[in-house]
Amino acid sequence: MPDLALVGAVERMRWRRWIAGVACWVCAALWGVAGAQAQSVQAPQASALPPMSVVTPARDVAQWIERMHQAPRKRSYVGTFVVLSSSGAMFSSRIWNACDGKQQLERVDGLSGTPRKVFRRNDEVRTFLPEERTVRTERGDARGLFPQLPSVQGTSLARHYEAQVLGQERVAGLDADVVWFKPLDPLRFGYRIWSERESGLVVKMQTLAADGRVLEQAAFSELDLNAAVSMDKLARMMDDVSGYKVIAPAAAKTTALEEGWRLKQPVAGFVPQSCHRRLAAAGASEASPVLQCLYSDGLATVSLFIEPFDLKRHGAQGQLASVGATQMLGQRMASDAWVTAVGEVPMQTLRLFVGALERVR
Repeated sequence: MPDLALVGAVERMRWRRWIAGVACWVCAALWGVAGAQAQSVQAPQASALPPMSVVTPARDVAQWIERMHQAPRKRSYVGTFVVLSSSGAMFSSRIWNACDGKQQLERVDGLSGTPRKVFRRNDEVRTFLPEERTVRTERGDARGLFPQLPSVQGTSLARHYEAQVLGQERVAGLDADVVWFKPLDPLRFGYRIWSERESGLVVKMQTLAADGRVLEQAAFSELDLNAAVSMDKLARMMDDVSGYKVIAPAAAKTTALEEGWRLKQPVAGFVPQSCHRRLAAAGASEASPVLQCLYSDGLATVSLFIEPFDLKRHGAQGQLASVGATQMLGQRMASDAWVTAVGEVPMQTLRLFVGALERVR
């Protein structure tokens, strides 16, 4: 079985990819699936999209991503969205987003699965679990939540993706540009993204295998871009922890090299984004501290979780799992450490990461 102490860390990684309230449920399913392999995947057909008379401005890959990245920081909204995995799992949540140009505050309520409310104020995240009467608070990157489109330095999206405008469609009653981010090598999946024409807000996103098969889809089923969302009201709700036990795991910022690890050679297009040693919270029953290093190419993300090998928790064999676009590879290292690679990439990409990882001290 996978190390249960990693589940929370994996949830935090998945938060970076989607809304945390949805991501944690998908991750829980991920750890229960074994032996599944990522399958190779051709392009989605533009003819499937009915053309509209509106002309879409010409933009390159970086310009499209930057527009989508900035949209949640400039517009308040309320909406309901649904996440559907190719495995058949489906989850829905309600989201409130407030911003004033200086800070961003979001609330996400799970409408299915385990009841939870998640708040994020810039880089502070609080997850309320009403049934357990606990709230988990931690720090994270201050990025838009639907979906996370990272602002990555040191990599060139144009070297690894090509942006092709497929047309326009309506999503949740709003006109949206449809852009296919076509991967230029087999190390990453493709993405078909619907962004609202006026604001650039992502209203729908599909992760695609090479043959156009949809691995995962996340979309608003209802969205109000003119909703009056009170930042003060959301802030009061986020700060009201009365009656809850507060758990605050410590995360020490570090680098892989400082911890004695490095990649012998980089995986094409992926650059380091962050690295933290996650420590057990006071009163929490977690195992040994886990080193989490995050890499991104500007669209896809991969996390490496490194910890001491434990035969009882990890087992003698390696571990493979897949849920939708998310793949997991667990493997024992020669240095008697255990690495778990998780990412929305083909399995061969995770194998390259694990194969390049080495202990330097």
